[in-house]
Amino acid sequence: MSSKEKETPKLSKEKDVEQKENSTKKKIDLPEDELSEEDAALKGELEMLVERLQEDKIELYQPSIDSLKKFIKESTSSMTAVPKPLKFLRSHYDALISVYDKWEDKTLKAELADILSMIGMTYNESDNKDGVETYKRESLKWRLLGNLKSLNEWGHEYLRHLSLEIGEQYQEDLEYSKEKDEKLFSLALEIVPEFLKHNAETEAVDLLLELESIDKLPQFVDKDTFERVCLYLVSCVPLLAPPDDLSFLNTAFSIYLLQNQLTNALSLAIRLDDEELIRNVFEATDDEIVQQQLGFILGRQNSCFKIDNEKVQQCISNVKISEYFKYLTKELNLLTPKVPEDIYRSHLESSPTSIMNSSMESAHQNLASAFVNSFVNAGYGSEKVVQEDQWIYKTKGTGMLSTTASLGLINLWDNTEGLQKLDEYLYNEQFEIKAGALLGMALSSTSVHDEVESALLILQDYLSGTEKNVSIITSVITGLGISFAGSEDETVLNLLLPLISDTDISLEVSSLAALALGHVFVGTCNGDISSTILQTLLERESSELTSKWIRFMSLGLGLLYMSKYDQADDVLETIEAIEHPIVKTLKVIVTVCSYAGTGNVLQIQALLQMCTVKPHQDEAEEDEEKDGEKAKESENDKDKEDIDNTTTPENESYQAYAVLGLALIAMGEEIGQEMSLRHFGHLMHYGNSMIRRAVPLAMGLVSSSNPQMKVFDTLSRYSHDQDLDVAINSIFSMGLVGAGTNNARLAQLLRQLASYYSKDRDSLFIVRIAQGLVSLGKGTMTISPFNTDRAILSKVSLASILTVAVTLLDPKSFILDNNSALLYYLAPSIKPRMLVTVDEELNPIKVNVRVGQAVDVVGQAGRPKTITGWVTHSTPVLLGHGERAELETDEYLSLATALEGIVILRKNPDFVEED
Repeated sequence: MSSKEKETPKLSKEKDVEQKENSTKKKIDLPEDELSEEDAALKGELEMLVERLQEDKIELYQPSIDSLKKFIKESTSSMTAVPKPLKFLRSHYDALISVYDKWEDKTLKAELADILSMIGMTYNESDNKDGVETYKRESLKWRLLGNLKSLNEWGHEYLRHLSLEIGEQYQEDLEYSKEKDEKLFSLALEIVPEFLKHNAETEAVDLLLELESIDKLPQFVDKDTFERVCLYLVSCVPLLAPPDDLSFLNTAFSIYLLQNQLTNALSLAIRLDDEELIRNVFEATDDEIVQQQLGFILGRQNSCFKIDNEKVQQCISNVKISEYFKYLTKELNLLTPKVPEDIYRSHLESSPTSIMNSSMESAHQNLASAFVNSFVNAGYGSEKVVQEDQWIYKTKGTGMLSTTASLGLINLWDNTEGLQKLDEYLYNEQFEIKAGALLGMALSSTSVHDEVESALLILQDYLSGTEKNVSIITSVITGLGISFAGSEDETVLNLLLPLISDTDISLEVSSLAALALGHVFVGTCNGDISSTILQTLLERESSELTSKWIRFMSLGLGLLYMSKYDQADDVLETIEAIEHPIVKTLKVIVTVCSYAGTGNVLQIQALLQMCTVKPHQDEAEEDEEKDGEKAKESENDKDKEDIDNTTTPENESYQAYAVLGLALIAMGEEIGQEMSLRHFGHLMHYGNSMIRRAVPLAMGLVSSSNPQMKVFDTLSRYSHDQDLDVAINSIFSMGLVGAGTNNARLAQLLRQLASYYSKDRDSLFIVRIAQGLVSLGKGTMTISPFNTDRAILSKVSLASILTVAVTLLDPKSFILDNNSALLYYLAPSIKPRMLVTVDEELNPIKVNVRVGQAVDVVGQAGRPKTITGWVTHSTPVLLGHGERAELETDEYLSLATALEGIVILRKNPDFVEED
């Protein structure tokens, strides 16, 4: 095709555009001869009215204004085109302005200003000539001079135009630091209720957002509009910059509380992490049953909230969670324990003999089987391997510790049974078995707290006594961190805080104590702990700060500021005082934790920028000599255990934490999640070894218990990477992505990997762990940090997954070395993905529910369906990622808005059964 032929469509388009523009100009100012009789008569009448206003006969002014108003209002009732009275009056705009300036009667001037405001809609800045600003926000200018009441009679389109100009004016006033215009605000507050009456909730919210006055919204919302308004408010939060995001949540909370929607109000109070607001929700009702429902929602967050009512406190403390979970498993016919071989299915592997011929040591293989056994039977209270086959003695060293502790995970949430089964191992002569029993006792009481706290009573004796064995001390510390995650328990604080500050004890104990307290006080910004950790970092020898264990002390500090970006500035300033390259890593960890789940775009950009910098780029030349001297000194003091010092020294690993930070921040909203997955692909191609090692873990973090095909296929590709650490992390992340889903495609990929890595001890071990995670709780559990219709991000769950991810940044130093028990940090994030319906006596009842894929209905007209492609089930049921449940009939009323977890149902007094 010639170039001329290519250009012709473009030229014809340009001509079309010109013709359209000319036609619109003609429409606005049509010549007399082209008007129909009706239009000509209307134009003549309008011109006559304008002439009357220009005359000196005062008695004609009011009737003329009334007539003009009538013509305009009748024509603007539906805005399908530019109304004809406005077209015809446009040419008289300047004349009417002169009339306004000439008049002295304030009432008449105000009424004429109303008309001028309406005609002003047809003018904008493009009508200005020679760069002179003759016309600028004309509608708003005249409306402020006219009447601020009865705006609805001018039509919806006029109000939308006015609200647009109000926003522009406010921004301009801010730019030039002008004083707040009260009249502008009064006008806006007149428009907002009109928008709400006519199903324009989004425009009402947007207007108040422009004016930074969203807190004025609750007074205008009623029982008919609150649902749509709050839904829009909450959905805007991930897209807003601080402090607007918090003000939106507070406004939605106020509206829900006013409308007595207590479960919705509670979920927002949890997001705001404000104990006073949570207490306000509980005090808003005297109904004990409703308070129990609120307690169940708090229980899912591992909340430390305390209330005087014992029955409600039991719901918050998850005392009955084991009972309901076992009811679910019984109804789903899952009570028979599974053995690891049921998960491996070796006969389906491409080379069935691969396991027999494997170079993987039998002790290591048995340890992997113990983990798989505990993941698969977690929470069921029964298994066929560890206790029946004396499996503990088939493992070696610290493997015995992890194997014994696995009995605690099998009795997850059932501390009575867990303590009884593990008690016999406490008196064993081997320190590893004793340590494993203590860790197992803590695991069994994870997320469950009663008045006695039996596990704490047993564990604290080993810390406050004369115990010298490091395995036992570290197991007790780790156990306390797991069992009391999110509980803010003062006893645990008093036990562990001295261990952090004591520079005479090993850095391993000190760092694990800091990590445990980070979990117990996650997101509390506890000043005592943060100052103690910082002081310890200042006091420790410079050579110690390069140890592999120091990452846990740094992470413990970061966890204290989880999702508390508004309170992290002080600690970031204090970190600057530490004279060591670890400062960079510390700052990254605290920053990413503080912005976790916010979706903050600026922070994501800063982290991506950080990932593009090459290590030593800035300081290589300046500090070359100093680094050489320090390296010589530290070489002599190095501990043989610190394998990672030769691979990723802590002062250089900040980029790996930045990659994990991308996942932490982006998981807060769906678009961010999608975009982050694309960025991870780029980082994998162009990043250094530390970044590449962190990318699979970050993908696992973003998509935990959400097995999207594109994610696990990408991870499957990375699992054959030349860098074995990248491959190992990819395999583990496949386990995270499919955790508790029983995803068949993922299980098949892992079986293929088991054959592929049959001769590699470490890789095969991780494959087995991943297989166990995919079958977590026989497919009844999730480790996703989101709950309550994905409205709440659980800090405890997120901290657990993040801890394991940080451990795996150097897999051969921890999980694959002598610290496999750190995998149990996943326990606080494990939750049943169930819906169990109970009556007012908290006894399970069966009702029919529809379960389908959740649909986003924000801003949609009417009452659209919130689920699609549903299937009807009888409770109890399992809910997959992105699924939502609804009651099939109105026989029962749900006390919770989101049907998830344990839901109390109340008989509907108005229900009439159909024949």
